[in-house]
Amino acid sequence: MSAAATTAGAVSAAPALLARLVKTEDDRVAFALRIVLAAVMFPHGAQHLAGWFGGFGYAGTHGWMVSIGIPGPLATLAIATEFFAPLALLAGVGGRIAAAGLGAILLVAATTHAQHGFFMNWLGSQAGEGWEYHALGLAIAAAVVARGSGAWSVDRRLG
Repeated sequence: MSAAATTAGAVSAAPALLARLVKTEDDRVAFALRIVLAAVMFPHGAQHLAGWFGGFGYAGTHGWMVSIGIPGPLATLAIATEFFAPLALLAGVGGRIAAAGLGAILLVAATTHAQHGFFMNWLGSQAGEGWEYHALGLAIAAAVVARGSGAWSVDRRLG
């Protein structure tokens, strides 16, 4: 098969892939899940990108991520995803992609918190935060990836 035929095949498959990504039912549970994920992750992303809510902003967060071994370009991608993916989830545009991005970030973050055990540091009695928050976020992200953006979403209109 020629390179032109391969490229033409990939281009013709693009609309079908896009249709599968945005296809979603009038699902109010999926709507609730994407709104909760957005509401929880947006302030976290705003801390990391803009320094809002007592965060360190882009420079501080990026520096910390690089210091724990995350390559600089991936740290930048993670910070941008934490901020912009919740906005996409609120609108219900590209919900599966936004949720997958947040799920990947939560999975990596859980590994950095594993040394502190399962539980969050509710009482301030342990050295750091556990990974229970990440597990909940990852489960919600997985549900949005599986179900789509649901009711009241741009994806539903596009699909």
